[in-house]
Amino acid sequence: MKVIIIGGVAGGATAAARLRRLNEQAKIILLEKGEFISFANCGLPYYIGGEITEKSKLILQSPKSFRNRFNVDVRLQHEAIGIDRSAKTVTIKTYPAGETYSESYDKLILSPGAVPILPEIDGIAAERIFTLRTIRDTYKIKEFIDSKKPKKAVIAGGGYIGLETAENLYRLGMDVTIIQRSNQVLAPFDYDAACDVHRHIESKGVHLYLNSDITEKTRQQPYAGSLRNADLVIAAIGVVPDSGLARSAGLALNENGCIVVNSRMLTSDENIYAVGDAAEVTDFVTGQKAFIPLAGPANKQGRIAADNICSIASKYCGTQGSSILRVFDMTAAATGINEKTAAKMGFRYDKCFLCQPGHAGYYPDAALMAMKVIFESGSGRILGAQITGYDGVDKRCDVLATAIRAGMTAYDLTKLELCYAPPYSSAKDPVNMAGFAIENILTGKVKQFHWHNVATLPRGGSIILLDTRTEKEYANGHIGGFINIPLDSLRSRLDELDKNKTVYVTCQVGQRGYSASRILSQNGFDVYNLSGGYRLYHSIFGAG
Repeated sequence: MKVIIIGGVAGGATAAARLRRLNEQAKIILLEKGEFISFANCGLPYYIGGEITEKSKLILQSPKSFRNRFNVDVRLQHEAIGIDRSAKTVTIKTYPAGETYSESYDKLILSPGAVPILPEIDGIAAERIFTLRTIRDTYKIKEFIDSKKPKKAVIAGGGYIGLETAENLYRLGMDVTIIQRSNQVLAPFDYDAACDVHRHIESKGVHLYLNSDITEKTRQQPYAGSLRNADLVIAAIGVVPDSGLARSAGLALNENGCIVVNSRMLTSDENIYAVGDAAEVTDFVTGQKAFIPLAGPANKQGRIAADNICSIASKYCGTQGSSILRVFDMTAAATGINEKTAAKMGFRYDKCFLCQPGHAGYYPDAALMAMKVIFESGSGRILGAQITGYDGVDKRCDVLATAIRAGMTAYDLTKLELCYAPPYSSAKDPVNMAGFAIENILTGKVKQFHWHNVATLPRGGSIILLDTRTEKEYANGHIGGFINIPLDSLRSRLDELDKNKTVYVTCQVGQRGYSASRILSQNGFDVYNLSGGYRLYHSIFGAG
């Protein structure tokens, strides 16, 4: 059997290694148009910033090591430029010679990846504009920084690569501006969950412009001068599947340009598989087709394609978009679907905001993490989660990602026995607490209202707006119209409240508000608690 793999990095290199482990006699050819077969794509910004100091650390496999370990014929700077499906041949062009030749195959795996979108930016010299996708891109940016010593950098795009690059340029001492077209950074997050990230970025002195663009039509925006005066511009506005070769070969593509595959990663041709960023995936939660370019899924897909070529019935069961990044010293992680997607897809869903310390509050340096969990109304099935904070964000998001994959509900979260010691967690882990909070909603122990409901609440005395924080907390900032009765005084001051009026309660993060709601509801009041409390409201709107 002869297998040609077009493209290395995550999907292609994984497929080649798996094929060899399964079939020692197969002839395996890996074609890579670039200069590197397998590299740490996600580590590129950290080399630019100096955290990764050696170029060699970015190279996961060399052609020699891959050949010695797996007996794979690796051909760098060999670009597949055509596929003849009827003849089962690939036309290949070599660089820098420019020669072409053909190679036959029994099975073909496409792993071309994705390519960055490069916008036209008027007024900026082309030599100052870069994308960051490959090792070569990284070296060019690093060489430019070392030789030109840029002082002002503009990042076009607030996605993962954009924010990671912004952080690393900031650490090099540059004046950094981030320009984002939408009203938030990090598209997998909802706006309310991203606001903590916005505040954190700005606290570092990085300029953040939301609802902004870098094209000529918006040149009057406040950032325009910074853009034209930028010494360095990184275009990180997104990627598109690199599916031109598949298109020219007549393979089925979807409307996003992704190569259509089935659960075995097989394309519309029975002898051709596709994996990685260019391949269409199914969203695990919604069941809809999607474009979710991530390294983890690409690795799994490469393995699955190799299995099926070797007659092992493996299936890819969908992508749920689990992702994480460091934003300066903050961590942001997400898994499953966000609220925007839940609403668009017509899910019967609800949401819960809570704020929990990453480890036991009495142990030094405990810092809060903000959690937003999306769940199915009625069943309590977990649909998605977004977490921002410091220590412990990663493991909580991983637990929730596992819960989503396993179809678990909030009730199941309450029963999880997770590792506990004061430096690492609390006896009731934040994941348990999310389960308890949602269980209280599902069982009617508390009714919620949200930050976006506050503005429409009637004023003028027809309802009671109650802040149950301490007098000092209240004095330091509160939502307009809310009166203050601290939680510890509430039972003795119930006669100040009119039972004929609905009470809307807030506290700092929602926990004292829940306790106040239980006191009030058991004393005959109709009461709602502000999910996420004043902290979330302040993160979105600023001081009251």
